[in-house]
Amino acid sequence: MFLWGVAGAGYQSEGSAPASNWSAFATGYRDSADFLHRYPQDIELAADLGVQVFRLCVEWARVQRIPGEWDFEFYDDVVAKVRATGMRPMITLDHWVYPGWTGGWRNPRMTELWLTNADRVVKRYAGNGTIWITFNEPTVYMAHEIRMRRFSPMMPGRMARAHKAAYRLIHETDPEALVSSNVAYIPVVNRLVDLGFLDRIAGSIDFVGIDYYYDVTPGNLTALHGATGKPYRIDPEPKGIYRALKHYARRSPQLPLYVVENGMPTDDGQPRPDGYTRTDHLRDHVYWMHRAQSEGVTVLGYNYWSLTDNFEWGTYRPRFGLYTVDVERDPALVRQPTDAVDAYRDIVMHGLPAGYRPKK
Repeated sequence: MFLWGVAGAGYQSEGSAPASNWSAFATGYRDSADFLHRYPQDIELAADLGVQVFRLCVEWARVQRIPGEWDFEFYDDVVAKVRATGMRPMITLDHWVYPGWTGGWRNPRMTELWLTNADRVVKRYAGNGTIWITFNEPTVYMAHEIRMRRFSPMMPGRMARAHKAAYRLIHETDPEALVSSNVAYIPVVNRLVDLGFLDRIAGSIDFVGIDYYYDVTPGNLTALHGATGKPYRIDPEPKGIYRALKHYARRSPQLPLYVVENGMPTDDGQPRPDGYTRTDHLRDHVYWMHRAQSEGVTVLGYNYWSLTDNFEWGTYRPRFGLYTVDVERDPALVRQPTDAVDAYRDIVMHGLPAGYRPKK
């Protein structure tokens, strides 16, 4: 069965963030989309799409605010509500955020501390089809740590050891579970990205999780805007998801693939100047994903990033949500459906429109 899903992350969508490595850097954070208090509504919005997977992060900084003490009440209810709708949780253990008291990956005990938390989370939520992501986009995670001057040369090795130990733990607890660490497909340098982490954990993943947002071609170099914090200025390259899937199918022919994240940012919720809509973007990428499948690439599922607009690591300007939320101007944080809500529901239920051809 092919799995359709939606995705989000703790720090980016929950609001009321506890002290963490991001606390000193995330100026203007506000309460984000306030998933912390509005999660029943958001889970119902996802279920209404007909999707089978709801990706979330069990935020370590929230469940262990001080050493030795855990509080899982919030996530207990979130996971229970996700399961009650018939969706499977895809749980991320680390989406770039850790408690401030740990000292981060420069701390020689960080792997041990990280695994102590992972042990609690895994044993609490394993089973019932839960899918696991250990580290979200680990090489981008490392890049953020460099930017925040918290990076240690020991970080890649410590993270790789943590992943491998978590992989064993998950399979001891739930032998049928699927486990991975999603890789960001970064044009031109994706092979170096693979060397940075994916190669280190070879043999300890059950599928290759791929985040695809943009590509570089001779006629489209706009992906450079991704490095300047303006992803909404990138000209989408839908066929790139086909190239990404084919690349990882060749690289890891023994493993299935899963599109863990794919979506399109708009500039503060405004229409794109070229008229390319969120529906166009969604359908075009699904078209090329299906093309890869028709050529023998095994793809387990696809998650749309993201269910709602959220905090994009320093700004609310890029809007990725199926439901738009104007955090800076709407105190009610109303979830307004974009055109892609109906389009995604129709894809989940019926597939692409008959005879569909890509707009780009």
